[in-house]
Amino acid sequence: MKNVNKPSTSIKNWAADDRPREKLLLKGAAALSNSELLAILLNTGSKNRSALDLAKEILKKGDDNLNELGKLSLADLKQVPGIGMAKSISIAAALELGRRRHASAALEKTVIRSSSNIAQYLRASIKDFSYEVFAVIFLNRANKINHFEIISKGGISGTVADPRIILKKALEEDATSLVLCHNHPSGNLQPSRADEELTKKIKEAASFFDIKILDHIIVSEEGYYSFADDGIL
Repeated sequence: MKNVNKPSTSIKNWAADDRPREKLLLKGAAALSNSELLAILLNTGSKNRSALDLAKEILKKGDDNLNELGKLSLADLKQVPGIGMAKSISIAAALELGRRRHASAALEKTVIRSSSNIAQYLRASIKDFSYEVFAVIFLNRANKINHFEIISKGGISGTVADPRIILKKALEEDATSLVLCHNHPSGNLQPSRADEELTKKIKEAASFFDIKILDHIIVSEEGYYSFADDGIL
């Protein structure tokens, strides 16, 4: 005898939270909107709203722009009713994977030959920080990247990088040259006096280990500034 109480497993009877998954199964991920993809990450909705409703509200906090969404902190995401720490972490992790994919594609198996070549990678890696970070790219003799690392994080107005930490890491990575980098959340690309003095200090210290400072690049949403291109390195 047919069990009339058994729920149907047909896709058309899936709950509202599962319908973006249905669309992905039938049409592929590229057919989904940003809010539908985000709803899949959320997995479930809240008591009164579906995952898709929550996803749309989260996107609004980023002005319906994925680049702006990538700048939101966990605290920002949790301001949306129905979004707790677990859902916030899932979103942040997905955005970071996308950021890393974009950055890696910019320099995959690439030899560094110009400031624009490296700036594309750096902007993808650190432009979304709302505070200053200081990063270093460690290169081998063939000018290929051995390692990229954010060395320090600071406030809105600045950060401090310790040359000893940078050179210790350079020796660990067997780097023969470095590209220094930091961001300016304000958008202003001009180096400060402190930027110039720090660059000089790191360059002098690196010379004792026969390590070259190829460039110091400042990045922001407005573009980038290269110490080497401007002849002040």
